[in-house]
Amino acid sequence: MHNPLKNKLRKNNITIGSWITLGNTNIPEIMAQSGFEWLTIDIEHSVIEIDTLQQQIQVIEGKGVVPLVRVGENNPNLIKRVMDAGAYGVIVPMVNTREHALAAVKAVKYPPTGTRGVGLARAQGYGFDFDNYAATINEESVVIVQVEHIDSVRNLESILSVGGVDGCIIGPYDLSGSLGVPGNFTHPEVLAALKRVEEVCKKMKVPLGIHVIQPDYRLVLDNVKKGYTFIAFSLDSLFLGTSCREQLKLLKEGLP
Repeated sequence: MHNPLKNKLRKNNITIGSWITLGNTNIPEIMAQSGFEWLTIDIEHSVIEIDTLQQQIQVIEGKGVVPLVRVGENNPNLIKRVMDAGAYGVIVPMVNTREHALAAVKAVKYPPTGTRGVGLARAQGYGFDFDNYAATINEESVVIVQVEHIDSVRNLESILSVGGVDGCIIGPYDLSGSLGVPGNFTHPEVLAALKRVEEVCKKMKVPLGIHVIQPDYRLVLDNVKKGYTFIAFSLDSLFLGTSCREQLKLLKEGLP
């Protein structure tokens, strides 16, 4: 297994991906041909099931793009299944303590680094590529922890000091919700929390990630200037819906 995203994270280089929430293999095929370096299949806030997820991973990987999965919870059995389906790594929600981070890393890695059970599924070539997979997975797999609660912000140094954590990504909606102001990204407490995350990642030289929800490239550039390097640029449904709305609006304005 060779994971080009891993090298970019090690060097803290800027890398741009996106988010998949629609359970159809055409979606990742179209997006993978658009120039994204990685695509995250979201099974926390979608109805995508494991069999569809594996098919989407196959499509993404087949186009030379890195497939990641945002799992629904920090659950070792769930993480094992998506890794066995062929994910190159996981994004894990609600990692609020060092113990949460350790659990996520252990669920991804084989012993002696981790505690992941060994199976002969797609990732292992259905048994015919197990030796190569086992020799490379611990070094090449990616673990990104989500900072989406004020507890995570407070414990960030200890979370990011866990070996095997490759970076973090801010979940702005849940983070603001944990402060009692959901969706209010200009609230002083939210701004203070974001600033602390930025400062800690910069000090520790850990890749800092964020999900830019709106499909506006200018917002991505704004975050690059702030030091964000692991950036999820919008998601499938918003790219589709925004384009439809914008073009229809322009069309209607031009109709007699």
